Amino acid sequence: MHPRARRLAVLAVPALAAATGTGTVTRSAAAPRPAVHEAADTAKEQTTVKKFWTVARMKAAKPLDAPGTGDRHFAAAGSADGSATGSAGGSTAATARSMTVSPTQISPTQTSATQTSATLTAATTSAAAQPSSRTSGSSWTAGGTVAKTTGRVFFTVTAGSDAGRNASCSGTAVTSANKSVVITAGHCVKLNGAFHANWVFVPGYDQGNRPNGTWPATTLLTTPQWNSGENMNFDIAAAVVAPQGGKNLTDVVGGQGVAFNQPRGQQTYAFGYPAGAPYDGSRLVYCGGRTFDDYLSSQDQGLSCGMTGGASGGPWFVRFDTRTGSGLLNSVNSFKYNFASYWMFGPYFGPEAEAVYNTAQKTALT
Repeated sequence: MHPRARRLAVLAVPALAAATGTGTVTRSAAAPRPAVHEAADTAKEQTTVKKFWTVARMKAAKPLDAPGTGDRHFAAAGSADGSATGSAGGSTAATARSMTVSPTQISPTQTSATQTSATLTAATTSAAAQPSSRTSGSSWTAGGTVAKTTGRVFFTVTAGSDAGRNASCSGTAVTSANKSVVITAGHCVKLNGAFHANWVFVPGYDQGNRPNGTWPATTLLTTPQWNSGENMNFDIAAAVVAPQGGKNLTDVVGGQGVAFNQPRGQQTYAFGYPAGAPYDGSRLVYCGGRTFDDYLSSQDQGLSCGMTGGASGGPWFVRFDTRTGSGLLNSVNSFKYNFASYWMFGPYFGPEAEAVYNTAQKTALT
């Protein structure tokens, strides 16, 4: 790890099962078992958590402050300083490729001519009719699946200098066997050695409105590397949320596909709810461009993006179709360097991310 590194929250997506409810997934490599934490796993606890998150508390929730001092901070941290405690170790990008896709399974070797419209790249669409493929942080006004599946995450920090503080991140509803999985960043579920409390997902959050409800987490999961040492290369997490009104999450808002072990340097769209200035967390914001490797202190990928704190855990999509708002989740917003606020970094989705996803989608609902 860079000696003066500072952490910033990222968005990550996991998965590692041999089969899912949306198609067969190719197992690329073995990965350590994810860390699993029981959250609001009873009906009474879920009711209590939902009541806790009043309009006023959501409005007052702030992005996390990254701990310590240094050159890197959580994407969620705005301008606060923070030092990384995790090592820079970890496996390099795998050469094997696997993905989970909705509504159909798509082979990584398929040509663009055989892809469905939900996974066409932005390059194949009319630039004049679509949102820009290059932006540093603009409001997303095109609607589509992404406007329903992306949402704000709210929680109470339980450890460290921020203990007791109500904070926010971003997350995404993804296709899964139990129809109840949200992908986000590791620091959006656990920080300073402890899992957060009062964790909820609000898909489609818009200027204080909750058009698709409030979904309490029954289970929180993260990579073993983040769980044990808060390693920035593995700042990936998932949440399993309880059914609401007799329906599961993706029955209500739909779900994005998830891809793992993909080539680097692809055209990518990132989304989130930045709450640090000049944003206020009220609207969905996006960035678009081609990713590049972090050559400083991590194995993450970077993207030109001006989003601020609160965007942590928001999705990075490859093969994103700006007409439908659908794509394949391939990373999440994680951190920024203080000296390069115009860059956002996200973890590589390899076997560790797969393992988190697959464990989450196999988790029984309560």
